[in-house]
Amino acid sequence: MNPKVDWYYNKARKWQEELEQLRIIALDCGLTEDLKWGVPCYTFQKSNILLIHVFKEYCAFLFVKGALLHDAEGILIQQTENVQAARQIRFTSVQEIVKMKPTLKAYIFEAIEAEKAGLKVNFKERTEFVIPEEFQQTLDEMPALKTAFETLTPGRQKAYLLHFSAPKQAKTRQSRVEKCVQQILDGKGLND
Repeated sequence: MNPKVDWYYNKARKWQEELEQLRIIALDCGLTEDLKWGVPCYTFQKSNILLIHVFKEYCAFLFVKGALLHDAEGILIQQTENVQAARQIRFTSVQEIVKMKPTLKAYIFEAIEAEKAGLKVNFKERTEFVIPEEFQQTLDEMPALKTAFETLTPGRQKAYLLHFSAPKQAKTRQSRVEKCVQQILDGKGLND
């Protein structure tokens, strides 16, 4: 147990027993405990294997490269269609976790083996994401914006495309594009 991570577990008001069980299971598998992105992260030879997350309705193991796991039990959940690599196993009771302990350990060991083997998730290319009409029109009208957008990292490009595509109404998509033009010209990502 890493004392640096204790504060996370100590501050939890909900899911206290569940988090304790998840922590024990992760550590029993020989993973190293750390704190990353403000949550407990469990690593194998400095490679991220899983995170423990707390949500209002459930707590979860989040396997960083869960898409690589075989999921023999059919328990892995892709949070949204845009999440490419990570997969969750969700819990709503400590009894559920205790009952699943052997299965959870098997999934963790499979994730460790995938890491040892150097397996990688095949991410979609930025070109596989749809460019909303409103953004394409703005790119066509502003060559400097197109150049700036193309110099962004693929992850930043993807974040913008998903952000611009999300609204159902054209005027909302257009508004989002307009609000982000300067940020793109400044070479910044959506969340920078």
